[in-house]
Amino acid sequence: MFKNHLKIALRILFRNKVYSFINIAGLALGIAAFLLILEYVSLEKSVNQFHANLPTMFRLLNQNPKGESWAQVEPGWATKAQERFPEIKSYCRVAESIGQGVVKYEAKNISFREKKVAYSEGNFFSFFSFPIIKGSASALQKPDVVFVAESVAKKYFDAENPIGKTLTLYNQFGKKDYLVEGVFANMGDLSDIQLDFVFSLETLKNPANLNDNAWANLTNLDSQYIDTYFQLRQSVDYLSLEGKLNMLRRELSKENDDITFRLQHFSEIHLASSFSDTYLHNGNIKYVFILSGIAFLILLIAWFNYINLSTANALKRANEVGVRKVIGATRNNLVMQFLGESILVNFFAFVGAILLVTLLQPFFNEIIHKNLSLSTLLSSTLWVIGLGLLIVGSVASGIYTAWGLANFKLIETLKGKLHKSAKGIFLRKSLVITQFSISIVLIIVTLIIFSQLKHMQNQDLGMNIKQLLVIKGPEIGKDSTFKNRVNAFENDIANLNFVNDYCTSGSVPSNWYNFTTVGFTSAKSKTGDEQKPYSFVTIGHKFLKTYDIPLKAGRSFTEQECDVEWNDNSKVLLNEKALEQLGFKSANEAVNTKIKWDERYLDVIGVVKDYHHKGLQTAIDPMIFYPFNSSSYLTVKLAGENMNSKVATLENVFKKHFSGNPFEFFFMSENFNKQYETESQYSTLFTTASVWAIFIACMGLFGLATFTVESRTKEIGIRKILGASVFSIVQLLSKDFLILVSIAILIACPLAYYFMHQWLQDFASRINIEWWYFVVAGVLALAIALLTVGFQATKSALMNPVKSLRTE
Repeated sequence: MFKNHLKIALRILFRNKVYSFINIAGLALGIAAFLLILEYVSLEKSVNQFHANLPTMFRLLNQNPKGESWAQVEPGWATKAQERFPEIKSYCRVAESIGQGVVKYEAKNISFREKKVAYSEGNFFSFFSFPIIKGSASALQKPDVVFVAESVAKKYFDAENPIGKTLTLYNQFGKKDYLVEGVFANMGDLSDIQLDFVFSLETLKNPANLNDNAWANLTNLDSQYIDTYFQLRQSVDYLSLEGKLNMLRRELSKENDDITFRLQHFSEIHLASSFSDTYLHNGNIKYVFILSGIAFLILLIAWFNYINLSTANALKRANEVGVRKVIGATRNNLVMQFLGESILVNFFAFVGAILLVTLLQPFFNEIIHKNLSLSTLLSSTLWVIGLGLLIVGSVASGIYTAWGLANFKLIETLKGKLHKSAKGIFLRKSLVITQFSISIVLIIVTLIIFSQLKHMQNQDLGMNIKQLLVIKGPEIGKDSTFKNRVNAFENDIANLNFVNDYCTSGSVPSNWYNFTTVGFTSAKSKTGDEQKPYSFVTIGHKFLKTYDIPLKAGRSFTEQECDVEWNDNSKVLLNEKALEQLGFKSANEAVNTKIKWDERYLDVIGVVKDYHHKGLQTAIDPMIFYPFNSSSYLTVKLAGENMNSKVATLENVFKKHFSGNPFEFFFMSENFNKQYETESQYSTLFTTASVWAIFIACMGLFGLATFTVESRTKEIGIRKILGASVFSIVQLLSKDFLILVSIAILIACPLAYYFMHQWLQDFASRINIEWWYFVVAGVLALAIALLTVGFQATKSALMNPVKSLRTE
């Protein structure tokens, strides 16, 4: 019986090649899109889920009254909390941002500037579940020890055994030698913690290793720079412990601030548990849900195609059903036969989808900057849901079609009196409207995301970042001659004929600030204003000129003012946001007045016009500019073109004065636009999804148009004999489809407006949703539909009417 059903199903598929191809190709495209997006969603859902201690792991957060949270806390709280509260089984502190610098392997005289660097607690590899390849995890408990990632071991040591080798770290804590005691597996995409070097935090417990950076003392309760993780004992109520931690904070904190502690479950660090979760997260739950929805909708469009074409094509198989019933076939026999055909179509579609995914995987990975494959689906339980959805949808669409075919009435079928069902026609029209509604929503979403991205990339930043090249400062060789070498380097740079200007700074736009701090007040400040945060930037005397950042009032720093020691300075600049937060009504009012920073008084000598130091996703922060000749960054304004030769010249000058240091640079415009990578990725994803969805919908529309033309062949022939023009016939056949697409436009526009209005609220600087987005999407959908239907309609209108009537 099975073999017979399979034979018949294959014959039917090959007999109706056009419909079979459209059904299989449409389903294959839908399933392929579903699988590709499901790979990404599976990865996002499985990040951080592999740790053995996960059920009892929490991250300590700071949160202000506005609901903003951040992960960097004062290092002393971890020890204080464990001493006071037995609910805490252990803790692990990880200081990522403070360890960055240059790592050198003296034996081979190679050095690299490394970013994925952290100082960590000795229990790092037992607290977290990062596999150790070589060495003992307990060795990290000793000072002057480092563990390196497998890729780093290969980079520095090639095939040599790294254990026992010495690496030298040059950073803000000076020069320090570390013994390599272990190698760990590379931290892949399944971890939010991404490190290449784990240096022992025990090293920083020795004050001699702090290089006069007293703020980094591991017992302090003042400087927020370290990530703190707790492992709680089983069955501990973490909310109760959170309350106790806040009581401890109020008891021991010197600052009477409004900051509160929050405990965040480690499993929720990447993705929020719900949309109402406002804590700090590394992923975006909204985008994950949106992409999941798009994957399902594209699959839905493909299923709708199948149902549409199968039910439309059912009339052509009415005689077959009648004959089968006459010779004794039961309803169940017919349902099984037609369901078998449906399963076969879905099987071929699934095989085609796997081939498509394999073919398109490299391009998809390039778009999202991840290394995904079909095996990624197994990293979470989502593959079970996805597989279940595919099976249920395929079977359901097959059963609906099979049941409809099996229920044809025998007598009417054999007499040729079977009419089109009003319910069937309504269903097909509804499915077409739904398909195009989804496609049009995706087109509008793509247009708005693309426009917002262009808005951020082209918006006036309040500064000029064109032709600016930023060189990262040296770390190696900071001895008694360092200052003279810095001055000589700057002089050589200034004498290059292609250098228009240059400046030094401790921070540059797009690379955050030096730090964020509180404690600033003015004579106009109110109670509690001392807790308002300010972003702090150290700059040289040419910074504003090099970046073309205008002053609103007052003057910039002089060369002499930037050359004084940190604590000897008494001058600052404010931006307009800081001016407003300090209570001044105008820039002129603020100039030449004093503001207080904790116990120090500083003179405001100028007000800088607001500019975007960070991307346009966030609002401009209140900023304080402090004069200091930092060697962290040197920004050079270049003239002309041929940048490669200019960069080579700058590299030679750099290495002349700072031998042993890696020469690293970036162009400011490129680095600034990197902040929009997420938006750019999603813009590309939505564009691809829109094209994919509308292509599948048009395949279905083409199939329905083909069926309509075939079922009206006799009518078309008679109309042509009676004098109908080709245009009138095309208009007749296209009109009904275009009406359906027009209804879809009316449904899609308000839906797209609502969702995109909500999405744009996340941006401080955003576009307005203009009417033309909807017009373009509507015209595009109508044009595509007209081309799809018009091709078949024109083809039928050009046929010889005699041949049409003879065929009928």
